[in-house]
Amino acid sequence: MVYILFSIIFKTETFMEEKFKKFILSGIKEGFSDIHITGGHRVVFRKNGEIFFSDDQGFTHQEVDEIVRKILTPGELKILKKRYSVDLAKSFFHIRVRINIFNTTRGLSIAMRLLPGTIPDFAGLNLHPGLRETCMRTSGLILVCGATGSGKTTTMAAMLNYVNQNRRSHVVTLEDPVEYRFSSGKSFFEQRELGAHLTSFEQGLLDVLREDPDVIMVGELREPETIRLTLNAAESGHLVIASLHATNSEDALYRICNSFAPESQEIVRTQLSSVLSLLLVQKLEFNKRAGFRVPVLSVLKGSRAVKGVIRDNRFSQIEGILQTSGSEGMYTQERYISDFLNKKPDFIPPGNIFKPSREETGEKEYRSSLFDSEGESEMVFENNDSDITYKESLHRVSSKNRNLFRKSETDDSSAYHIEEDASFEDIVASFKNKDGS
Repeated sequence: MVYILFSIIFKTETFMEEKFKKFILSGIKEGFSDIHITGGHRVVFRKNGEIFFSDDQGFTHQEVDEIVRKILTPGELKILKKRYSVDLAKSFFHIRVRINIFNTTRGLSIAMRLLPGTIPDFAGLNLHPGLRETCMRTSGLILVCGATGSGKTTTMAAMLNYVNQNRRSHVVTLEDPVEYRFSSGKSFFEQRELGAHLTSFEQGLLDVLREDPDVIMVGELREPETIRLTLNAAESGHLVIASLHATNSEDALYRICNSFAPESQEIVRTQLSSVLSLLLVQKLEFNKRAGFRVPVLSVLKGSRAVKGVIRDNRFSQIEGILQTSGSEGMYTQERYISDFLNKKPDFIPPGNIFKPSREETGEKEYRSSLFDSEGESEMVFENNDSDITYKESLHRVSSKNRNLFRKSETDDSSAYHIEEDASFEDIVASFKNKDGS
């Protein structure tokens, strides 16, 4: 009876996990950018900006719960229970996948973005080559602004890629989550993810100044303390690259300064004026000549005039400076189109860069054994060099209980025999997961 019961449990979970992995593999092979899974609904894919529905019936609500339980570490599960959503990124079959799990009327939903394994460069993104110059600065602040989905993270990745190819420096990134994984080239790269490697951006920025960095990347400026520490890092002789939600240059400067109490804003303006090297505002716009969307930028450089306007709280004059400073390499978005994009001889299609592909880095993610109390996710994805394959771990067991069960000698690989000398309590403990469910 026990043999049959455990055999049925293993068969059920194996089928559910294999079906989940099948959808990821289908997305990779078909070039889908996004996969959406929610209970009682067909699986949804996105390709070339359009939504498609699978022919398969998808997953039950209970299967989605089980998938989430297996994907998340105990620490990530705590975050999900506390705020009803969690962000993370994992590598499945050497494909980087950004995941958001959130609660809906259908129960838990999983939104997955399949990320390119190739780190983008300026040419591949059809960006202005003049951006390279700022990446070689030894100190200062580079702000990459725009709405959600405008490609801020990808532009910052291109900047870091240029640093990695051309500078001997130490780069530390603070991200939520880590989307592009870097291998060290000329630069030594270390990447930290919110929730997995640091408790907050604030703590990460306090830590990083003791970690001998040359270049610091801050995933997003949200809280006043994060902004303050970012300005401090730039002021102390580091090149800092950060993103901010803003629709234009004036809005970006207001957002930074107005994050602080009125009595502190003069100090913040003085600090910002001294460190600002470059402020980009980016959007993606369909280009008829190219036949696809390309980044359109406004480019504000930290010139003497710009620094004076910021220091004196004359932000309304920023647009005028952009209009009249083309000779200094500044652009409004309109002039960026007319002077750069319209004169660009050819464009590189986004499919060459953004299709899901194997990560270039050969490094495996590792969690120190000193953090074992947090645990790992139960679903394991591995690769061999010949093809995309997977190997799964149905249940992790403690080392003291690993000898309590063994594979059946029958052809049914899902069946397990229980050792005769094992007590019922030991058997149950062997199959329980780490969080006690």
